[in-house]
Amino acid sequence: MEQRTPGTEASAGTGGPQDNDGGERLPVDSDPVADTGQGTLGAARAHRPVHLHPGFVLVVIAGGIVGALARYGVGSILPTPGGWPVPTLVINLAGAFLLGALLEALVRRGPDAGRLRLVRLLVGTGFMGAFTTYSTLAVETTTLFSDGRSADAVIYLGATVLGGAGATVGGIVLAAAQHTRTTTRQEQALGPRNEGNR
Repeated sequence: MEQRTPGTEASAGTGGPQDNDGGERLPVDSDPVADTGQGTLGAARAHRPVHLHPGFVLVVIAGGIVGALARYGVGSILPTPGGWPVPTLVINLAGAFLLGALLEALVRRGPDAGRLRLVRLLVGTGFMGAFTTYSTLAVETTTLFSDGRSADAVIYLGATVLGGAGATVGGIVLAAAQHTRTTTRQEQALGPRNEGNR
C-alpha cells in the first residue's frame, strides 16, 4: 500500500503539483475539475459527456427523424435510370456539402457550446447523420456487383467517395467565404461610427 506524505496528501485530487515516487515535483494537472460550487457530484454532472445528457440525445433524435424523412422524400422523387442509384448518390453528396458548410460556419462563430452545440447536434449529428446513408450505399454497391455490373459499382463508389470529399471541401470553402464577406461588411458598417466617436 502506497504511503502518502503530507505534501502529496494535501495536493492529491486538487489539480496541484504532486510528488512522484522519486520525490520529484510533477507538473500541475492540465485538466483540473472545475469548481462549480456544487461539490464532486455537481462537477461530475458538469463534465458528463454529451452523449450521456438526455436532452442532447433527444435533440439528436429529433434531427434524425426529420433527416430520415427528408432522405425518404428525396429518394422517392429522384429517378433511378437503368437501376443506377442516383437518389443515394445525390443524397450523400448533398449531405457532405451541407455538413462541411455547417461545421465550418459553426467553428467560425465560436466554441462548441450553448446554441452552437445544439445546432451541431440537431442539424449535423441528427439531421445529416440520418439524411446521408452508408448502409444503402453498401447494399446498392453489393447489388450492382451481384448483377454483374462491376463497372457501375466501381463508378458509384468512386463518385460517392471522391465526390463526397470534393463536396465537403466545397461546403467548407463556401462557408469560409461567406463568413469573410459578412465580417468585412460588419467592419465597414462599424468604421464610420467609430470615426464619428473620435
